Amino acid sequence: MHFAELDAVTLDAYGTLVELADPAPQLDRGLRERGSRHDPETIARAFAAEVAYYRKHAHEGRDTGSLAALRLECVKVFLEALPAELDPQEFVETFIGSIRFEPLPGTLASLRALRRRGLALAVVSNWDIGLDEQLAKAGLGELPAVSSAEAGAPKPDPAVFLLAAERLGVRPDRALHVGDSDVDEQGALAAGFRFAPAPLASVVST
Repeated sequence: MHFAELDAVTLDAYGTLVELADPAPQLDRGLRERGSRHDPETIARAFAAEVAYYRKHAHEGRDTGSLAALRLECVKVFLEALPAELDPQEFVETFIGSIRFEPLPGTLASLRALRRRGLALAVVSNWDIGLDEQLAKAGLGELPAVSSAEAGAPKPDPAVFLLAAERLGVRPDRALHVGDSDVDEQGALAAGFRFAPAPLASVVST
């Protein structure tokens, strides 16, 4: 990688910077407190159903009202998949509280290495407007973030990349995106970015 040809590096969030801590124990406690008992495998399957729904609709959480509506729908999907006859609205806080992300191994050292090269950094992710909050909880709050919800369209649409370039004040052809999926690569290239596949540590070491 010729970093001298770059002014900025953008990074996908999930799978590139962070991973999801297991939400099942906290979900299990929340369900049991409400008299709803399920085995771990059932909870995991229900959560997977919610994740599949969220991935298709994350960009719809574009402001406070629409984010609340999105979270409620996600909880409905989870409870219906169990199934559990609980009030979805009453379970939203417990459900959202169970979701916590952690930096992937090597993330912090890689970010420091990129900063030492004088590169501007930003997170570009298919996410709702709560992305900043989740990054802060993961100890990555210093990274500016641009979500598909802000851009109005999910990757591979190039809009989120172009918005990130605008905010960073860099030309797309002077930016590199690092991600772990085909939509990262397709969207980055469509926006005029360069692309490198995760893991981030391997990109930094080249």
